Amino acid sequence: MSTFNILLYYCYASIEQPEQFAAEHMDWCKSLKLRGRIIVAPEGLNGTVSGSPEACKTYMDTLHADPRFAHIDFKVDESESHAFNRMHVRAKPEIVHSGLRNPELIDPTKKTGKHVDGKTFLELKQQEDVVVLDVRSNYEHGVGRFAGAITLDMENFREFPEKLKELEYLKDKKIVTYCTGGIKCEKASALLLEKGFKDVYQLHGGIIKYAKEMGGEDFEGVCYVFDQRVTVPVNQVNPKTISNCYVCQTPVYRMVNCANPECNVHVPMCEACGKNLEGACSNECQTHSRKRPYEGSGYYAKPPLEELQSF
Repeated sequence: MSTFNILLYYCYASIEQPEQFAAEHMDWCKSLKLRGRIIVAPEGLNGTVSGSPEACKTYMDTLHADPRFAHIDFKVDESESHAFNRMHVRAKPEIVHSGLRNPELIDPTKKTGKHVDGKTFLELKQQEDVVVLDVRSNYEHGVGRFAGAITLDMENFREFPEKLKELEYLKDKKIVTYCTGGIKCEKASALLLEKGFKDVYQLHGGIIKYAKEMGGEDFEGVCYVFDQRVTVPVNQVNPKTISNCYVCQTPVYRMVNCANPECNVHVPMCEACGKNLEGACSNECQTHSRKRPYEGSGYYAKPPLEELQSF
């Protein structure tokens, strides 16, 4: 029985004194017994939290009552347990690192790709003059992506501006971007428009919302998420496995972080190999002096001072 909710959300809105906001927000989240990670920046909020349905409802209702955050589109999942071990709220320069020396070059509140819902996205991707662009990192699209989507060789979204030169040949096409929850697309599509791409769209709410609206049709594999679930199923219509175990090459949906923190590679791994290697990606990592205990999930809580991932 599901006893917890998991909220995934972002919001571009002006926040003055983000450090003070972050400290007060942390205290409030703790009072609600929420766990998760939230980034606060002058440009807005980016977070994912887990808690009781009552606490999550209070959290959503309170943020929606603030005019700055009234338009937040919360993605809500159910879970049998918390998705995080603790609560972190951090003040950062951006809610998702753009990789730009001058981040003010783009402002998603003023210019960004046209938002499309799941039904429109599915219709668009069938058209010959439309290109579907995955703006996530390698380890994310390596375990799941839309059929026919263009992927970029990136370890982190901050590399996206440098990758635009590889997309120049698509300037006359309709570009439809997608990511996990929508936040990366806001900046990716804004930057595409800034660089001269004329017809740019983005999947509103990302893969997570699309799974709920359209049953995940045409999404192959699973969706990587930034909590202890690691991956979640998406496609209930025409599912397909696209990743193989890093060790034995068996088709697998499952993904882990290597138990050696100095490696920490994100790789698909079957349960048998995970058990045999104790969560490590190789024999060398299995015998490393700093190898973390493996509890079967392949998820490890990030150190308190480690920079948060962008959702």
